[in-house]
Amino acid sequence: MDDVEPIAAIATAPGRGGIGVVRVSGGDLSAVIDAVCGRRLSARHATYLPFLDADGEVIDRGVAIHFPGPQSYTGEDVLELQGHGGPVVMQLLLARVLEAGRAMGLRLAQPGEFTQRAFLNDKLDLAQAEAVADLIDAGTAQAARSATRSLSGVFSQAVHAIVEALIQLRMLVEATLDFPEEEIDFLQRADALGQLQAIRARLARLLDDARQGALLREGLHVVLVGAPNVGKSSLLNALAGAEVAIVTAVAGTTRDRITQPIQIDGVPLVVVDTAGLRETGDEVERIGIERTWQEVGRADVIVHLLEATPGGAAPDTAAPGTAADRSDSGSPAADAPVAALDADIAARLPVGRPILRVFNKIDLAGIAPRTDADRAVWLSATTGAGIDLLRATLLRLAGWHGAGEGTFIARERHLVALRAATAHLAEAHRHAMEQAQALDLFAEELRLAQERLNEITGEFGADDLLGVIFSRFCIGK
Repeated sequence: MDDVEPIAAIATAPGRGGIGVVRVSGGDLSAVIDAVCGRRLSARHATYLPFLDADGEVIDRGVAIHFPGPQSYTGEDVLELQGHGGPVVMQLLLARVLEAGRAMGLRLAQPGEFTQRAFLNDKLDLAQAEAVADLIDAGTAQAARSATRSLSGVFSQAVHAIVEALIQLRMLVEATLDFPEEEIDFLQRADALGQLQAIRARLARLLDDARQGALLREGLHVVLVGAPNVGKSSLLNALAGAEVAIVTAVAGTTRDRITQPIQIDGVPLVVVDTAGLRETGDEVERIGIERTWQEVGRADVIVHLLEATPGGAAPDTAAPGTAADRSDSGSPAADAPVAALDADIAARLPVGRPILRVFNKIDLAGIAPRTDADRAVWLSATTGAGIDLLRATLLRLAGWHGAGEGTFIARERHLVALRAATAHLAEAHRHAMEQAQALDLFAEELRLAQERLNEITGEFGADDLLGVIFSRFCIGK
Protein backbone atom coordinates (compact mmCIF):
# COMPACT_ATOMS: atom_id res chain seq x y z
CA MET A 1 0.00 0.00 0.00
CA ASP A 2 1.48 3.31 -1.11
CA ASP A 3 0.36 6.89 -0.55
CA VAL A 4 -2.28 6.07 2.05
CA GLU A 5 -3.19 8.31 4.95
CA PRO A 6 -1.65 7.49 8.32
CA ILE A 7 -4.12 6.42 10.99
CA ALA A 8 -4.32 6.50 14.79
CA ALA A 9 -6.63 5.07 17.43
CA ILE A 10 -6.86 3.92 21.02
CA ALA A 11 -5.98 0.22 20.81
CA THR A 12 -7.22 -0.85 24.24
CA ALA A 13 -10.79 -1.44 25.36
CA PRO A 14 -12.93 1.50 26.50
CA GLY A 15 -13.05 2.22 30.21
CA ARG A 16 -10.51 2.38 33.00
CA GLY A 17 -7.44 0.17 33.06
CA GLY A 18 -3.92 -0.03 34.37
CA ILE A 19 -2.48 0.53 30.89
CA GLY A 20 -3.88 2.12 27.76
CA VAL A 21 -2.36 2.11 24.28
CA VAL A 22 -2.57 4.61 21.44
CA ARG A 23 -1.45 3.10 18.15
CA VAL A 24 -0.35 5.00 15.03
CA SER A 25 0.42 3.52 11.60
CA GLY A 26 1.66 5.24 8.45
CA GLY A 27 4.46 5.75 6.00
CA ASP A 28 6.76 8.03 8.03
CA LEU A 29 5.89 8.87 11.63
CA SER A 30 9.00 10.88 12.53
CA ALA A 31 7.00 14.13 12.85
CA VAL A 32 4.58 12.55 15.35
CA ILE A 33 7.40 10.92 17.28
CA ASP A 34 9.35 14.16 17.55
CA ALA A 35 6.29 16.16 18.61
CA VAL A 36 4.81 13.76 21.19
CA CYS A 37 7.96 12.05 22.50
CA GLY A 38 10.36 15.00 22.12
CA ARG A 39 13.12 12.74 20.79
CA ARG A 40 13.92 10.06 18.27
CA LEU A 41 13.27 6.46 19.25
CA SER A 42 15.44 3.40 18.73
CA ALA A 43 13.71 0.84 16.53
CA ARG A 44 11.80 -1.83 18.48
CA HIS A 45 13.11 -0.63 21.85
CA ALA A 46 10.80 0.33 24.69
CA THR A 47 11.60 3.85 25.88
CA TYR A 48 10.15 5.36 29.05
CA LEU A 49 9.50 9.07 28.58
CA PRO A 50 6.92 11.87 28.98
CA PHE A 51 4.21 12.36 26.36
CA LEU A 52 4.11 16.08 25.53
CA ASP A 53 1.33 18.39 24.44
CA ALA A 54 1.78 21.25 21.95
CA ASP A 55 3.13 23.55 24.69
CA GLY A 56 5.64 21.00 25.95
CA GLU A 57 3.55 20.18 29.02
CA VAL A 58 3.41 16.54 30.12
CA ILE A 59 0.16 14.72 29.32
CA ASP A 60 1.34 11.42 30.80
CA ARG A 61 4.45 9.34 31.26
CA GLY A 62 4.75 5.92 29.70
CA VAL A 63 6.47 3.66 27.21
CA ALA A 64 6.92 4.48 23.52
CA ILE A 65 7.90 1.83 20.93
CA HIS A 66 8.64 2.52 17.27
CA PHE A 67 8.32 -0.37 14.79
CA PRO A 68 9.72 0.77 11.42
CA GLY A 69 8.00 -0.83 8.43
CA PRO A 70 7.88 -3.36 6.98
CA GLN A 71 8.79 -5.17 10.20
CA SER A 72 5.60 -4.22 12.00
CA TYR A 73 2.05 -5.43 12.47
CA THR A 74 0.66 -3.41 9.57
CA GLY A 75 3.78 -3.42 7.39
CA GLU A 76 3.99 0.37 7.78
CA ASP A 77 5.77 2.44 10.41
CA VAL A 78 3.93 1.81 13.70
CA LEU A 79 4.15 3.83 16.90
CA GLU A 80 2.68 2.56 20.16
CA LEU A 81 2.30 4.86 23.15
CA GLN A 82 1.56 2.93 26.33
CA GLY A 83 0.35 5.10 29.16
CA HIS A 84 -2.04 4.98 32.10
CA GLY A 85 -5.39 3.55 31.07
CA GLY A 86 -7.76 6.30 32.17
CA PRO A 87 -10.31 7.33 29.53
CA VAL A 88 -9.48 11.05 29.83
CA VAL A 89 -5.73 10.44 29.59
CA MET A 90 -6.17 8.26 26.51
CA GLN A 91 -8.41 10.80 24.79
CA LEU A 92 -5.93 13.61 25.52
CA LEU A 93 -3.06 11.54 24.15
CA LEU A 94 -4.99 10.55 21.03
CA ALA A 95 -5.99 14.16 20.40
CA ARG A 96 -2.36 15.22 20.73
CA VAL A 97 -1.23 12.53 18.27
CA LEU A 98 -3.85 13.60 15.71
CA GLU A 99 -2.84 17.24 16.17
CA ALA A 100 0.85 16.43 15.70
CA GLY A 101 0.14 14.50 12.51
CA ARG A 102 -2.40 16.87 10.97
CA ALA A 103 0.08 18.14 8.35
CA MET A 104 0.73 14.60 7.13
CA GLY A 105 -2.97 13.77 6.91
CA LEU A 106 -3.16 11.65 10.07
CA ARG A 107 -6.75 10.65 10.81
CA LEU A 108 -8.74 8.47 13.17
CA ALA A 109 -8.68 4.80 12.15
CA GLN A 110 -11.82 2.97 11.10
CA PRO A 111 -12.80 -0.24 12.93
CA GLY A 112 -10.44 -3.04 11.93
CA GLU A 113 -8.30 -0.79 9.75
CA PHE A 114 -4.97 -1.74 11.34
CA THR A 115 -5.61 -5.41 10.62
CA GLN A 116 -6.93 -4.53 7.15
CA ARG A 117 -3.62 -2.85 6.39
CA ALA A 118 -1.77 -5.87 7.72
CA PHE A 119 -3.71 -8.00 5.22
CA LEU A 120 -3.23 -5.61 2.29
CA ASN A 121 0.50 -5.42 3.05
CA ASP A 122 0.81 -9.23 3.10
CA LYS A 123 1.54 -9.42 6.80
CA LEU A 124 -1.51 -11.63 7.33
CA ASP A 125 -3.73 -13.53 4.96
CA LEU A 126 -7.49 -13.20 5.16
CA ALA A 127 -8.03 -16.22 7.42
CA GLN A 128 -5.36 -14.97 9.83
CA ALA A 129 -6.84 -11.48 9.82
CA GLU A 130 -10.24 -12.91 10.78
CA ALA A 131 -8.57 -14.93 13.52
CA VAL A 132 -7.49 -11.68 15.19
CA ALA A 133 -11.14 -10.75 15.78
CA ASP A 134 -12.01 -14.33 16.71
CA LEU A 135 -9.27 -14.39 19.33
CA ILE A 136 -10.60 -11.19 20.88
CA ASP A 137 -14.18 -12.48 20.82
CA ALA A 138 -13.41 -16.02 21.99
CA GLY A 139 -15.97 -17.17 24.53
CA THR A 140 -14.09 -20.23 25.82
CA ALA A 141 -10.47 -21.16 26.48
CA GLN A 142 -10.63 -23.79 23.72
CA ALA A 143 -11.95 -21.21 21.24
CA ALA A 144 -9.12 -18.84 22.20
CA ARG A 145 -6.48 -21.54 21.68
CA SER A 146 -7.98 -22.47 18.33
CA ALA A 147 -8.09 -18.83 17.23
CA THR A 148 -4.41 -18.53 18.17
CA ARG A 149 -3.63 -21.50 15.94
CA SER A 150 -5.49 -19.87 13.06
CA LEU A 151 -3.62 -16.63 13.66
CA SER A 152 -0.32 -18.50 13.57
CA GLY A 153 -1.27 -19.91 10.16
CA VAL A 154 -2.35 -23.51 10.89
CA PHE A 155 -5.56 -23.18 8.86
CA SER A 156 -3.92 -21.17 6.08
CA GLN A 157 -1.07 -23.66 5.74
CA ALA A 158 -3.54 -26.52 5.30
CA VAL A 159 -5.37 -24.55 2.59
CA HIS A 160 -2.09 -23.63 0.89
CA ALA A 161 -1.00 -27.27 0.78
CA ILE A 162 -4.19 -28.27 -1.04
CA VAL A 163 -3.95 -25.30 -3.41
CA GLU A 164 -0.35 -26.22 -4.20
CA ALA A 165 -1.42 -29.76 -5.09
CA LEU A 166 -4.20 -28.33 -7.27
CA ILE A 167 -1.74 -26.05 -9.05
CA GLN A 168 0.51 -28.99 -9.88
CA LEU A 169 -2.42 -30.96 -11.23
CA ARG A 170 -3.72 -27.97 -13.21
CA MET A 171 -0.33 -27.40 -14.82
CA LEU A 172 -0.34 -30.93 -16.20
CA VAL A 173 -3.91 -30.57 -17.42
CA GLU A 174 -3.21 -27.23 -19.11
CA ALA A 175 -0.12 -28.65 -20.79
CA THR A 176 -2.16 -31.53 -22.18
CA LEU A 177 -4.81 -29.16 -23.48
CA ASP A 178 -2.27 -26.79 -25.04
CA PHE A 179 -0.25 -29.50 -26.80
CA PRO A 180 -2.67 -32.17 -27.97
CA GLU A 181 -0.26 -33.15 -30.77
CA GLU A 182 2.04 -34.63 -28.15
CA GLU A 183 -0.65 -37.23 -27.54
CA ILE A 184 0.12 -37.29 -23.85
CA ASP A 185 -1.98 -39.99 -22.26
CA PHE A 186 -2.56 -37.66 -19.34
CA LEU A 187 -4.92 -39.64 -17.15
CA GLN A 188 -2.69 -42.71 -17.10
CA ARG A 189 0.85 -41.35 -17.22
CA ALA A 190 0.36 -38.47 -14.78
CA ASP A 191 -1.96 -40.49 -12.53
CA ALA A 192 -4.42 -37.61 -12.61
CA LEU A 193 -7.13 -39.63 -10.90
CA GLY A 194 -4.75 -40.66 -8.15
CA GLN A 195 -3.66 -37.07 -7.60
CA LEU A 196 -7.27 -35.91 -7.61
CA GLN A 197 -8.34 -38.55 -5.11
CA ALA A 198 -5.51 -37.56 -2.78
CA ILE A 199 -6.55 -33.90 -2.99
CA ARG A 200 -10.19 -34.78 -2.31
CA ALA A 201 -9.19 -36.81 0.75
CA ARG A 202 -7.12 -33.93 2.14
CA LEU A 203 -9.96 -31.50 1.49
CA ALA A 204 -12.45 -33.79 3.28
CA ARG A 205 -10.22 -33.88 6.35
CA LEU A 206 -9.82 -30.10 6.27
CA LEU A 207 -13.58 -29.60 5.98
CA ASP A 208 -14.16 -31.82 8.99
CA ASP A 209 -11.57 -29.87 10.99
CA ALA A 210 -13.17 -26.61 9.87
CA ARG A 211 -16.58 -27.78 11.10
CA GLN A 212 -15.03 -28.30 14.53
CA GLY A 213 -13.49 -24.84 14.41
CA ALA A 214 -16.76 -23.24 13.33
CA LEU A 215 -18.54 -24.94 16.23
CA LEU A 216 -15.99 -23.44 18.64
CA ARG A 217 -16.61 -20.00 17.18
CA GLU A 218 -20.36 -20.04 16.57
CA GLY A 219 -21.40 -22.40 19.35
CA LEU A 220 -24.70 -24.22 19.46
CA HIS A 221 -28.18 -22.76 19.89
CA VAL A 222 -30.15 -25.22 22.03
CA VAL A 223 -33.85 -24.61 22.68
CA LEU A 224 -35.78 -26.39 25.44
CA VAL A 225 -39.43 -27.03 24.61
CA GLY A 226 -42.19 -29.00 26.26
CA ALA A 227 -45.43 -28.85 28.16
CA PRO A 228 -45.75 -26.64 31.25
CA ASN A 229 -44.12 -27.95 34.43
CA VAL A 230 -42.15 -30.67 32.68
CA GLY A 231 -38.88 -29.33 34.12
CA LYS A 232 -37.38 -27.07 31.45
CA SER A 233 -36.28 -24.40 33.91
CA SER A 234 -34.84 -27.04 36.25
CA LEU A 235 -32.89 -28.50 33.34
CA LEU A 236 -31.57 -25.06 32.38
CA ASN A 237 -30.39 -24.55 35.96
CA ALA A 238 -28.76 -27.99 35.99
CA LEU A 239 -26.88 -27.33 32.74
CA ALA A 240 -25.82 -23.85 33.87
CA GLY A 241 -24.84 -24.96 37.35
CA ALA A 242 -26.70 -21.98 38.80
CA GLU A 243 -30.22 -20.83 39.60
CA VAL A 244 -30.78 -18.75 36.49
CA ALA A 245 -34.48 -19.57 36.08
CA ILE A 246 -37.30 -19.50 38.62
CA VAL A 247 -38.64 -22.98 39.40
CA THR A 248 -42.05 -23.48 41.03
CA ALA A 249 -44.79 -26.08 41.01
CA VAL A 250 -47.10 -23.59 39.29
CA ALA A 251 -47.60 -24.34 35.62
CA GLY A 252 -46.71 -21.42 33.35
CA THR A 253 -44.10 -19.87 35.68
CA THR A 254 -41.80 -19.22 32.71
CA ARG A 255 -43.62 -16.80 30.43
CA ASP A 256 -40.74 -15.55 28.33
CA ARG A 257 -37.56 -17.09 26.96
CA ILE A 258 -34.53 -17.18 29.25
CA THR A 259 -31.16 -17.36 27.50
CA GLN A 260 -28.11 -18.75 29.27
CA PRO A 261 -24.65 -19.19 27.69
CA ILE A 262 -22.77 -22.26 28.93
CA GLN A 263 -19.87 -24.36 27.69
CA ILE A 264 -19.33 -28.09 27.41
CA ASP A 265 -15.75 -29.30 26.91
CA GLY A 266 -14.82 -25.87 25.58
CA VAL A 267 -17.72 -25.70 23.11
CA PRO A 268 -19.97 -22.67 23.71
CA LEU A 269 -23.70 -23.28 23.88
CA VAL A 270 -26.61 -20.92 24.27
CA VAL A 271 -29.44 -22.73 26.05
CA VAL A 272 -32.88 -21.15 25.79
CA ASP A 273 -35.60 -21.96 28.32
CA THR A 274 -39.03 -21.24 26.87
CA ALA A 275 -42.62 -20.90 27.99
CA GLY A 276 -44.56 -24.13 28.37
CA LEU A 277 -46.51 -24.91 25.22
CA ARG A 278 -50.26 -25.20 25.71
CA GLU A 279 -53.53 -23.54 24.78
CA THR A 280 -54.04 -20.49 26.99
CA GLY A 281 -56.25 -17.45 27.28
CA ASP A 282 -53.59 -15.49 29.16
CA GLU A 283 -52.30 -12.78 26.79
CA VAL A 284 -48.84 -12.59 28.38
CA GLU A 285 -48.41 -16.36 28.31
CA ARG A 286 -49.65 -16.48 24.70
CA ILE A 287 -46.99 -13.99 23.64
CA GLY A 288 -44.39 -16.10 25.45
CA ILE A 289 -45.55 -19.20 23.55
CA GLU A 290 -45.28 -17.34 20.23
CA ARG A 291 -41.70 -16.42 21.12
CA THR A 292 -41.03 -20.06 21.95
CA TRP A 293 -41.88 -21.10 18.41
CA GLN A 294 -39.69 -18.30 17.08
CA GLU A 295 -36.78 -19.71 19.07
CA VAL A 296 -37.54 -23.20 17.78
CA GLY A 297 -37.12 -21.88 14.24
CA ARG A 298 -33.62 -20.61 15.09
CA ALA A 299 -32.46 -23.68 17.02
CA ASP A 300 -29.47 -25.80 16.06
CA VAL A 301 -30.76 -28.53 18.37
CA ILE A 302 -34.25 -28.83 19.84
CA VAL A 303 -34.58 -30.55 23.22
CA HIS A 304 -38.12 -31.82 23.70
CA LEU A 305 -38.76 -32.47 27.39
CA LEU A 306 -41.23 -35.08 28.53
CA GLU A 307 -41.93 -36.75 31.85
CA ALA A 308 -40.41 -40.18 32.31
CA THR A 309 -42.84 -43.01 32.93
CA PRO A 310 -42.31 -46.00 35.26
CA GLY A 311 -40.37 -48.63 33.38
CA GLY A 312 -38.77 -46.00 31.14
CA ALA A 313 -40.35 -47.07 27.87
CA ALA A 314 -38.22 -46.10 24.90
CA PRO A 315 -39.54 -43.85 22.14
CA ASP A 316 -40.46 -45.36 18.79
CA THR A 317 -37.60 -46.34 16.53
CA ALA A 318 -38.06 -43.53 13.97
CA ALA A 319 -35.94 -40.43 14.41
CA PRO A 320 -37.87 -37.71 16.24
CA GLY A 321 -39.24 -35.00 14.00
CA THR A 322 -39.20 -37.12 10.82
CA ALA A 323 -42.13 -38.27 8.75
CA ALA A 324 -41.72 -41.83 10.03
CA ASP A 325 -42.24 -40.55 13.55
CA ARG A 326 -45.74 -39.37 12.76
CA SER A 327 -49.02 -41.02 11.87
CA ASP A 328 -51.06 -40.00 8.82
CA SER A 329 -52.83 -37.42 10.92
CA GLY A 330 -49.54 -35.74 11.87
CA SER A 331 -49.42 -37.06 15.43
CA PRO A 332 -46.60 -39.23 16.78
CA ALA A 333 -47.00 -42.95 16.36
CA ALA A 334 -49.38 -44.61 18.75
CA ASP A 335 -46.66 -46.35 20.76
CA ALA A 336 -44.73 -43.15 21.47
CA PRO A 337 -44.60 -42.60 25.25
CA VAL A 338 -46.01 -39.09 25.18
CA ALA A 339 -49.22 -37.52 26.36
CA ALA A 340 -51.64 -35.79 24.03
CA LEU A 341 -50.07 -32.36 24.59
CA ASP A 342 -46.59 -33.73 24.01
CA ALA A 343 -47.82 -35.41 20.83
CA ASP A 344 -49.12 -32.09 19.54
CA ILE A 345 -45.79 -30.40 20.32
CA ALA A 346 -43.84 -33.19 18.60
CA ALA A 347 -46.02 -32.88 15.52
CA ARG A 348 -45.25 -29.14 15.21
CA LEU A 349 -41.47 -29.42 15.56
CA PRO A 350 -39.65 -28.71 12.29
CA VAL A 351 -38.61 -31.63 10.13
CA GLY A 352 -34.89 -31.94 9.37
CA ARG A 353 -33.71 -30.27 12.59
CA PRO A 354 -31.86 -32.36 15.22
CA ILE A 355 -34.44 -33.17 17.91
CA LEU A 356 -33.48 -34.81 21.19
CA ARG A 357 -36.14 -36.18 23.49
CA VAL A 358 -35.27 -35.81 27.16
CA PHE A 359 -37.34 -37.80 29.65
CA ASN A 360 -37.12 -35.91 32.93
CA LYS A 361 -38.02 -36.84 36.53
CA ILE A 362 -36.56 -40.35 36.45
CA ASP A 363 -36.16 -40.04 40.22
CA LEU A 364 -39.96 -40.07 40.49
CA ALA A 365 -40.34 -42.83 37.91
CA GLY A 366 -37.81 -45.07 39.63
CA ILE A 367 -35.55 -45.66 36.62
CA ALA A 368 -31.85 -45.16 35.95
CA PRO A 369 -30.32 -42.55 33.62
CA ARG A 370 -29.53 -43.76 30.11
CA THR A 371 -29.43 -42.74 26.44
CA ASP A 372 -30.96 -44.22 23.32
CA ALA A 373 -28.70 -43.81 20.26
CA ASP A 374 -28.57 -39.99 20.51
CA ARG A 375 -32.34 -39.85 20.11
CA ALA A 376 -33.36 -39.76 23.75
CA VAL A 377 -31.91 -39.24 27.22
CA TRP A 378 -33.45 -40.21 30.56
CA LEU A 379 -32.39 -37.96 33.45
CA SER A 380 -33.40 -36.04 36.53
CA ALA A 381 -32.88 -32.28 36.37
CA THR A 382 -33.51 -32.11 40.13
CA THR A 383 -30.91 -34.65 41.27
CA GLY A 384 -28.52 -34.18 38.36
CA ALA A 385 -28.57 -37.85 37.40
CA GLY A 386 -28.02 -38.19 33.66
CA ILE A 387 -27.00 -34.56 33.08
CA ASP A 388 -23.54 -35.63 31.87
CA LEU A 389 -25.23 -38.00 29.42
CA LEU A 390 -27.19 -35.05 28.06
CA ARG A 391 -24.07 -32.92 27.71
CA ALA A 392 -22.25 -35.65 25.78
CA THR A 393 -25.26 -36.27 23.56
CA LEU A 394 -25.60 -32.59 22.69
CA LEU A 395 -21.97 -32.49 21.58
CA ARG A 396 -22.41 -35.58 19.42
CA LEU A 397 -25.51 -34.12 17.80
CA ALA A 398 -23.50 -31.00 16.99
CA GLY A 399 -20.86 -33.13 15.27
CA TRP A 400 -18.18 -32.43 17.87
CA HIS A 401 -15.57 -35.15 18.27
CA GLY A 402 -13.03 -33.34 20.39
CA ALA A 403 -10.38 -30.67 19.90
CA GLY A 404 -6.90 -31.78 18.95
CA GLU A 405 -3.60 -29.99 18.89
CA GLY A 406 -4.29 -28.82 15.35
CA THR A 407 -7.83 -27.51 15.89
CA PHE A 408 -8.23 -24.04 14.43
CA ILE A 409 -11.04 -21.50 14.44
CA ALA A 410 -13.24 -21.27 11.35
CA ARG A 411 -16.16 -19.22 10.09
CA GLU A 412 -19.26 -20.02 8.09
CA ARG A 413 -17.77 -18.45 4.96
CA HIS A 414 -14.83 -20.87 5.25
CA LEU A 415 -17.23 -23.81 5.37
CA VAL A 416 -19.12 -22.48 2.35
CA ALA A 417 -15.88 -22.18 0.37
CA LEU A 418 -14.67 -25.64 1.40
CA ARG A 419 -18.01 -27.26 0.52
CA ALA A 420 -18.01 -25.52 -2.86
CA ALA A 421 -14.45 -26.66 -3.57
CA THR A 422 -15.46 -30.19 -2.59
CA ALA A 423 -18.35 -30.09 -5.06
CA HIS A 424 -16.10 -28.82 -7.86
CA LEU A 425 -13.61 -31.62 -7.25
CA ALA A 426 -16.42 -34.16 -7.34
CA GLU A 427 -17.42 -32.78 -10.74
CA ALA A 428 -13.79 -32.86 -11.86
CA HIS A 429 -13.66 -36.55 -10.96
CA ARG A 430 -16.80 -37.20 -12.99
CA HIS A 431 -15.34 -35.44 -16.03
CA ALA A 432 -12.01 -37.23 -15.62
CA MET A 433 -13.81 -40.55 -15.83
CA GLU A 434 -15.09 -39.44 -19.25
CA GLN A 435 -11.47 -39.40 -20.47
CA ALA A 436 -10.10 -36.88 -23.00
CA GLN A 437 -13.43 -35.71 -24.35
CA ALA A 438 -14.11 -33.95 -21.03
CA LEU A 439 -10.56 -32.86 -20.21
CA ASP A 440 -11.38 -29.18 -20.71
CA LEU A 441 -14.28 -29.50 -18.24
CA PHE A 442 -11.97 -31.33 -15.87
CA ALA A 443 -9.55 -28.41 -16.01
CA GLU A 444 -12.34 -25.89 -15.45
CA GLU A 445 -13.59 -27.64 -12.32
CA LEU A 446 -10.05 -27.69 -10.93
CA ARG A 447 -9.78 -23.95 -11.58
CA LEU A 448 -13.09 -23.27 -9.85
CA ALA A 449 -12.08 -25.39 -6.86
CA GLN A 450 -8.85 -23.44 -6.52
CA GLU A 451 -10.70 -20.13 -6.71
CA ARG A 452 -13.01 -21.16 -3.89
CA LEU A 453 -10.06 -22.17 -1.72
CA ASN A 454 -8.34 -18.88 -2.53
CA GLU A 455 -11.36 -17.07 -1.12
CA ILE A 456 -10.40 -18.37 2.31
CA THR A 457 -6.96 -16.77 2.40
CA GLY A 458 -7.43 -14.08 -0.24
CA GLU A 459 -4.28 -15.20 -2.03
CA PHE A 460 -3.26 -16.41 -5.48
CA GLY A 461 -5.66 -15.10 -8.08
CA ALA A 462 -6.71 -17.33 -10.96
CA ASP A 463 -4.91 -15.05 -13.42
CA ASP A 464 -1.60 -15.96 -11.81
CA LEU A 465 -1.67 -19.54 -13.10
CA LEU A 466 0.07 -18.70 -16.36
CA GLY A 467 3.06 -17.33 -14.48
CA VAL A 468 3.24 -20.45 -12.36
CA ILE A 469 3.19 -22.66 -15.45
CA PHE A 470 6.10 -20.79 -17.05
CA SER A 471 8.13 -20.68 -13.86
CA ARG A 472 7.68 -24.30 -12.79
CA PHE A 473 6.84 -26.31 -15.88
CA CYS A 474 9.24 -26.75 -18.77
CA ILE A 475 6.56 -26.03 -21.31
CA GLY A 476 8.83 -25.14 -24.23
CA LYS A 477 11.07 -28.21 -24.17
